[in-house]
Amino acid sequence: MQTTNVLQTAVRGRWAVATMFFVNGFLTGSWAPQIPVFLERLAISKFTLGVLILVFGLGALTFMPLSGYLMSRNGSRTVVRGFGAVAVFGLLLVALAPNVVLAAPAMFLFGGLIGGMDVAMNANAVAVERRLSKAVMSSSHGFWSLGGFAGGGLGGITIQAFGHVAHAALVTAAALVLFLAATRYLIAEAKPAVHEHHRFTLPRTATVYLVGLMALLSMIPEGAILDWAALHLQQELGADLATAGLAFAFFSAAMSLMRFAGDSVRNRFGAVTTLRVSSLIAAGGMLVAALSPWPWLAIAAFAFCGLGIANMVPIAFSAGGNQPGMASGTGMSVVTTMGYSGILIAPSAIGFAAEHIGFSPIFMALAGFLVIVCLMANLAHTADFAPQPAE
Repeated sequence: MQTTNVLQTAVRGRWAVATMFFVNGFLTGSWAPQIPVFLERLAISKFTLGVLILVFGLGALTFMPLSGYLMSRNGSRTVVRGFGAVAVFGLLLVALAPNVVLAAPAMFLFGGLIGGMDVAMNANAVAVERRLSKAVMSSSHGFWSLGGFAGGGLGGITIQAFGHVAHAALVTAAALVLFLAATRYLIAEAKPAVHEHHRFTLPRTATVYLVGLMALLSMIPEGAILDWAALHLQQELGADLATAGLAFAFFSAAMSLMRFAGDSVRNRFGAVTTLRVSSLIAAGGMLVAALSPWPWLAIAAFAFCGLGIANMVPIAFSAGGNQPGMASGTGMSVVTTMGYSGILIAPSAIGFAAEHIGFSPIFMALAGFLVIVCLMANLAHTADFAPQPAE
């Protein structure tokens, strides 16, 4: 009877953490259709928008280590609850900012809360995996993408019909309801041990940094589509706001579908082959999106790109956490930090470049980045390992 109760608790915890991934993705995806309005209502240039997106990324990279520190003392459940309870209001704070002076701290806080919640919910998903003795990480990321699809898909339509503030308020209400419904079912790890005189040192093995580079090159295109695809469709291909918002929505939908199948694909074909084929699919989609003269072809190409990118990052993270002779947390911290810097900071550089050359050449260059990942795919062989059952 006790074993049954433990299993039921773990299953509820699995769906609770999946809901947290969905909420995080929903908030992030809802930001994408707000970007064109944000640009217009603040009367700012692409350069200034790029700076504000950089501020968003700096917030996330600042709060991510803080999230790890808090988890070492309080566990992932408490930290997910803490960051999530405030993160649901982040988009509304940005939507209400009347000028750049107030928008900058709002963006920093929004990015920080999303980033802190992201690290904690990934750690909680690991706790669920140990409790269930099976992988749930790929499908958890699938729920994030599903949330991004819902946020991006409904966002443009809602903004066009009711305005950006009403949209942000509706997003906040929906995210809060989901968060409150799931938070009580999150599972807790054993009380984390407090290490005395723990010193952080960077690993000296070059391989882990090369795996981190793969994660970086995989996540830069994802960040580019999140922050700039809608603007590309609207300003360069002549799409209306509702259509432009579908670029990230369809990209996220494709990623969702493939991530839910990700564990099965990897188990059948292996991490290296999966990564190699996935990177080529992603590169092809990005190239077509860059060259397309029509909005709907570009949207379809971004979706095709999402099919490829879906499993690239989970494979890179898994390879980083399974480096020979290195603690799992050490390798994972290097790879995740490098990877997330791609999705959070690199898009600001894209904004700077787009001011001068437009988005099409940039998307072509990103296709080249994905080809580089294909050439480096052999480094992912450490991702092929047998999961250990929970003790």
